[in-house]
Amino acid sequence: MDTSQYLSMFLEESMDNLQTLNEALLILEQEPENVDKLNEIFRVAHTIKGMAATMGFNRMAELTHKMEDVLSEFRNGVLKVTQEVVTVLFKCLDTLEQMVDNISNGDEQEIPVDDIMKRLDSISKLAEDGQDSEEKEAETTSALETVEAKDIQTSSLDKMKLNEYDVNVMKQAIEKNYNAFEIDINISKSTLLKSARAFLIFKSLEDCGEITKSIPGTEDLENENFEFEIQLVYLTQKSKEEIVKLLMDISEVESIDVKPVSVDELKSAAKKDTKPQASVSKPEEIKVAPVAKAKAEVETVKKAQTEKPAEAHKKVHQSVRVDLERLDKFLNMVSELVINRTRLEQISSSYKLTELNETIEQVARTTNDLQDLVMKIRMLPLDTVFNRFPRMVRDLSVELEKEMELIIEGQDTELDRTVIDEIGEPLIHLIRNSADHGIEKKDERIAKGKDPVGKIRLIAYQEGTKAVIKVQDDGAGINVPKVKAKAEKIGIATDGMNDSDIMNLIFAQGFSTNEVVTDISGRGVGMDVVKTKISALGGTVDVISEKDKGSTFIIKLPLTLQIITALLVKVGEENLAISLNYIDSVIDFKETDIKKTNNKEVIIYRGNVLPIIRVNEKLNLEKSSNEKVYIVVVKVGDKTAGLLVDSLQGQQDIVIKPLGKTLKQIQEYIGATILGDGLVTLILDVASLV
Repeated sequence: MDTSQYLSMFLEESMDNLQTLNEALLILEQEPENVDKLNEIFRVAHTIKGMAATMGFNRMAELTHKMEDVLSEFRNGVLKVTQEVVTVLFKCLDTLEQMVDNISNGDEQEIPVDDIMKRLDSISKLAEDGQDSEEKEAETTSALETVEAKDIQTSSLDKMKLNEYDVNVMKQAIEKNYNAFEIDINISKSTLLKSARAFLIFKSLEDCGEITKSIPGTEDLENENFEFEIQLVYLTQKSKEEIVKLLMDISEVESIDVKPVSVDELKSAAKKDTKPQASVSKPEEIKVAPVAKAKAEVETVKKAQTEKPAEAHKKVHQSVRVDLERLDKFLNMVSELVINRTRLEQISSSYKLTELNETIEQVARTTNDLQDLVMKIRMLPLDTVFNRFPRMVRDLSVELEKEMELIIEGQDTELDRTVIDEIGEPLIHLIRNSADHGIEKKDERIAKGKDPVGKIRLIAYQEGTKAVIKVQDDGAGINVPKVKAKAEKIGIATDGMNDSDIMNLIFAQGFSTNEVVTDISGRGVGMDVVKTKISALGGTVDVISEKDKGSTFIIKLPLTLQIITALLVKVGEENLAISLNYIDSVIDFKETDIKKTNNKEVIIYRGNVLPIIRVNEKLNLEKSSNEKVYIVVVKVGDKTAGLLVDSLQGQQDIVIKPLGKTLKQIQEYIGATILGDGLVTLILDVASLV
């Protein structure tokens, strides 16, 4: 069977399931007696195994099966949830994630799994060795019973290839007074729509029970890739006669053979499959629940439909998965529409075509609505990035032998997908930095009168047109004299710098105060990456720190990167654009107001010293002969500066176009835009200039 059409679904669901397992294991480590969480982990692991086996990724299925063995020992109460065992399970999840990544990237390189499988095996073996003699005797008796039952005719159960999980589910269901049946259904050979008929059969059966196995499988049934026979293993509280009547009421069903399945037959089927799974100590928690649950849900739905059919209909919500390339193409088309709208407005203004004004206003309103809509569609909650960090902090806590916890706030804050894709790496560096440099060892914290458990906070919220993300820790803070000494050692002049300026030197390339290079830090590349990435996203990053109180890294990012409102200015003969997000105000410039301090030009503005940046000198442009010039006051983080420009051209919505690979290294610009008259205008990178 060709499974390529299901690959994208497999990849998406596998990554979601692995993330669920990561989060659930973290909770289980904190709450070892949480049976519900343990059952959830077991169900999700079984889903991953089943999906991998269906897609033909046998190595992945085999590894998940080994992990299931360990999880079943947890469920049996034979194995205790300890940090060591959970660490091995996390390693297993990391390996599975690597496998999924390789499949996604089309990389056929085989991930080595022998070591992790041996470790999982040894954990299972230790658990088995730890069982008391009474349990071992029970297992031996069970094994003997299975051998005795091997000659029993199991009809089509052998062909069904039931795995140990299916067998356990059925055994527990029978013990809970459910009936297990093998059902052989023959459809009329004159049937035109076999898959539709199969759907009706499945729907009728699932309304009052659970189908645990079918031949052919679901995909084959949907694609009509089968003859006229369907074989099922079915769990229900209905009798054989009721099942026969139910199925015979469906048209084009030619014949039905319903056979009860006994516990002995199941034991025989289990023996012919792989190593039997240990029986579960709490039968009420095994997957018999879905049968009862399905029945209850059907009753609830029927009742709701009878009582309030119209209301129930209104509550149905539907969603569609959209390929990201299509979404990007949609945004580009809206961007082109914005450019052409601006062009239409300019033509109407130039030629004084008043009869066009009303239509252009309507086009402008519609374009704005469409622009807002596409931006909202592209927005994703920060939770998609933040959900990986609790596991990371847990691993760092073990590795660094420090007690710490991560507190997350504001994970519902939404950002453009482009920003979401890029923000993960800087946050990883900042959290690792807080864990390694910030949080002290337990003894040291106790000596300082602090809580023995260090706190790292990840906070996000929206502030106007920007998103603010803070990484806070209650650790030792930044050692300013140490940073200053290191800066001077590598040739950075610190004269005239205040403590805040010195702290921000940690973002310099190659700067690290760690004398020893470890796996976590010390190479001087982490903070440089943070600054570079954030600047590339049109954002800023600053640090505030207090000795023995902790440090706070503040990241400010634009909510979207594609369409912005900008002030158009002229410098020399060149038109340039400045994002309104950075602009505080515009003031007239007078040469007589210029003062000099530390060999830099400044003016006094609102009682504060405002550094002046002559944009034409920064960009090597000719000076304009204009007598009247302006200062655009811009604010980047906690820094304010004045950009000297020759004239103001007004503000408008502009579409940011990337400069391409050739001009990628130019730091003064974040991109370019096309104005209404067709001219290409460069967009200044204010953060870089300031």
